[in-house]
Amino acid sequence: MSLVSKITMTDAKVKFGQLSLNNQYQVHFAGFNTNIVNYIRNNLGIVNADDFISREMGIMCFDASLPASALATAEVKDNFMGVPQEFAHSRLYTDIDFSFYIDKDYTLLRIFEGWMDYITSGAETEVGDLQKPFYRRMRYPDTYKVSSMYISKFEKNLNRALTYQFINTFPKSITPIPVTYGSADLLKVSVSFNYDRYVVNRKRRQPSILSAGLDLFNSFKSSETQTKKYNSNDPQTVDT
Repeated sequence: MSLVSKITMTDAKVKFGQLSLNNQYQVHFAGFNTNIVNYIRNNLGIVNADDFISREMGIMCFDASLPASALATAEVKDNFMGVPQEFAHSRLYTDIDFSFYIDKDYTLLRIFEGWMDYITSGAETEVGDLQKPFYRRMRYPDTYKVSSMYISKFEKNLNRALTYQFINTFPKSITPIPVTYGSADLLKVSVSFNYDRYVVNRKRRQPSILSAGLDLFNSFKSSETQTKKYNSNDPQTVDT
């Protein structure tokens, strides 16, 4: 093998050894609008909705995507003879889908349902949802859109991270959740979010987002291990 080939192989190993992996990310909800939290508490009886949203909801997200965007352009043909040109006039953002595990209390699913209920609950003071002449009135966007939804893509050493903050986000749709008499599987739901725009933080990681989420995940794993150890030592305890 020639010296040039050895150098090329070495460079390739170094380069491909530094590629990013797609399973190292953290979804984080920093908190919700007070109006949404109060609505969920009063109508669904979830008193710890804000704490669940900020501490546990991101951990339950098992599938996510980094956002996509595109530029809308207009074509101009008469500036230069025979040379058409395009110029950007708007930036376009597509909806983004996040998939979540559903807990046994259905708290996560009820929160998303409550969020969407709040968006369409503008007429509740005039007519009840069980009355025959029921109708819907939309809330003002400022009351149901949030700017506290993040996704961070990081590496194992946590030295680098890309953090995307979604501005004016709200759930646009909830996918059907299949249930069956067949073999048991984890209950999952996918939620499609709409947003006005996103902001990318290209600086080093934000400890307030990444560290908090990873510490919480480690604490969950630790408590799970302790629970299994306790169940194995106690013959009266059944691990379901």
